[in-house]
Amino acid sequence: MGSADDKTVIVQVEAAPPPPAESNPCLVLLHTGDEGFLPRRVPLEKSPVKLGRDTDAEVILTGESVSRRHARLELRDERWWLVDEGSKNGTLVNDLQVISAQVLNNGDLLKVGPNILKYLSGADAEARYHEEIYKLTILDVPTQSFNRRYFDEALDREVMRARRHQRPLSVAMLDIDHFKRVNDEYGHLAGDYVLKELSKLVQARIRRDEIFARYGGEEFSLLLAETALEGSVALADSIRERIAVQRFEFQGVHIPITASFGVAELQASDTTPRELLGRADEKLYEAKRSGRNRVCA
Repeated sequence: MGSADDKTVIVQVEAAPPPPAESNPCLVLLHTGDEGFLPRRVPLEKSPVKLGRDTDAEVILTGESVSRRHARLELRDERWWLVDEGSKNGTLVNDLQVISAQVLNNGDLLKVGPNILKYLSGADAEARYHEEIYKLTILDVPTQSFNRRYFDEALDREVMRARRHQRPLSVAMLDIDHFKRVNDEYGHLAGDYVLKELSKLVQARIRRDEIFARYGGEEFSLLLAETALEGSVALADSIRERIAVQRFEFQGVHIPITASFGVAELQASDTTPRELLGRADEKLYEAKRSGRNRVCA
């Protein structure tokens, strides 16, 4: 029991201030899957902003898995929210499906069918937009691996360097086995997930100076400087084993995945870098013909 002299101290607690209004909010359309696609920025100036195949949408998106009224961006208490409109195939934010609505944070990646968009806001939104445009020149957006153009340019450089310094150089080509079946049985969103996760797996296994690129569809390429054929085959086989035991799980469903590899080393008789790449590609198809889930060199 306290004495009569005890005093009650009242402390006034002020409510936390609301988050500041976001400045310069915009969406950057990074990828559509269409040939001839050009990135563009959509300033978020008036709520709501509709996304979908409807011609009256502020952001018209293409693709069979995009609904006519797929999703919308809506301003609530000075924050932008992504609201799914009950779309057939769902809307993803940072690879997680939006159940109903989700507040957006600077840098969030939105996926609507094959379309990938990035939400940017803040004082540096303009600079980050130009950074994203630069990345598009060297990266494959869906997998975050290098693109074919970057790989081909790097191959030309490394072949010249290998010849000048008399050092080994190898190329490995890999292809996901039965990838069409993945898209047919589990859907294109699941197929996109597999591509991205496989890319992360390989990039975690290779050295920083080794170049991993998406060469087209479900085919990827590895440029291995300072590595002879034996070491390249060993690396390819270790990656193959990791892919085979990796648990690719999309929305609670396990998707078994394997990959085939073809490996070749630069030879003195090669007159162009394309000859090296062509031999690796031939070995890849040998691996596919001889049963898949193997390395041929």
